Amino acid sequence: MLVRSIGRGLVNWVMTGGSSIYDRLVDSLWRPDGPKPEEKRRPVHTIGTGASGFFAASDNAAHFCTAEHFQKGRTVPVSVRFSNGSGNATRHDGWSDLRGMATRFHLDDDRQAGVAADLLAITVPGFFTPTVDEFLDFAKWALPQPYLRQSPWYKFVKLLNLEQPRRNPYPRETISPDIGAEAFADRYDNTKLPVFLDASIGAPASFARAPYHAVHSFIVTGSDGARRHVRFNWQPTLGVLNKDPQQPPEDVYLEHELRERLAAGPASFSLMMAIGEGGDDFNDSSRAWSFQRRRVFMGTMTIDRYADDQWTDNEHMSFNPCRLVDGIEPSDDPILHARRHLYEVSRLRRGAPLCPFARS
Repeated sequence: MLVRSIGRGLVNWVMTGGSSIYDRLVDSLWRPDGPKPEEKRRPVHTIGTGASGFFAASDNAAHFCTAEHFQKGRTVPVSVRFSNGSGNATRHDGWSDLRGMATRFHLDDDRQAGVAADLLAITVPGFFTPTVDEFLDFAKWALPQPYLRQSPWYKFVKLLNLEQPRRNPYPRETISPDIGAEAFADRYDNTKLPVFLDASIGAPASFARAPYHAVHSFIVTGSDGARRHVRFNWQPTLGVLNKDPQQPPEDVYLEHELRERLAAGPASFSLMMAIGEGGDDFNDSSRAWSFQRRRVFMGTMTIDRYADDQWTDNEHMSFNPCRLVDGIEPSDDPILHARRHLYEVSRLRRGAPLCPFARS
């Protein structure tokens, strides 16, 4: 099944000429205040921090998913990249922005070319659009525009109309993608929740104190042969904690905080798996599932080491949400399959190492 899903993606890739909408999407994600293409960095989630640790599956994880990293008694090394969501090339850790956590489960001893599975997650529970064409439109609308302080009277009128007024610009914030993104959300209902959360989610006190959602649905096969549509999310065992929004935002603190935290002791996350039910849209990642869905505790990830080589174990790594192993299949979510190609375009442009999808 994994080979078939990869083959379908490769066929689509060839049929589009290996570029087309995927190259246009990557081009549209570059920001005026982002890295230059010749710097060979990511167009979004540009600022990142690498760490490592291990994952231990729960006792009942294998019943729901036969993938290698969910087998009882198995301890799997992991590499993790935390990131700010924007494509800004300057650190603004204290600004309201979604954060990312990309995790690689190393399933054999060769971390460079061995069998592995990736799980990519962000701090909002849904993606911005349900289709690739709408995502391309969203990327164009969300280009940064001049960001000015609104008058108190204007904000008062917005509140009278039951509308959320725009926050005041941060120090040194002269442009922002929020204006265009909000205008796009006014036209597309599915975009409203993630756009609102992105602009208002605040800043985490630590990368280790934020929840992370893998917004796409996957199909897992259990030890009893049952196939289920599921979504994964990481919950910090220390609980969720944000910075005080009334205090001036700090530009740089998340990387230093994580380094100091790991020097004092490990940080950990619980991996939860929500099981889809009738009525859930398994192929639309812009629609969050109800929090009442049955959830299964799949295991604990312990992060205990800040990466000594931030180039090799952070900037130069290439993750992909479609890098899966037997026991986990992609759903038919078009954004999930598009990201498989988008990440490959980005990898090639950055000159990052090949990220093999399966051992031949």
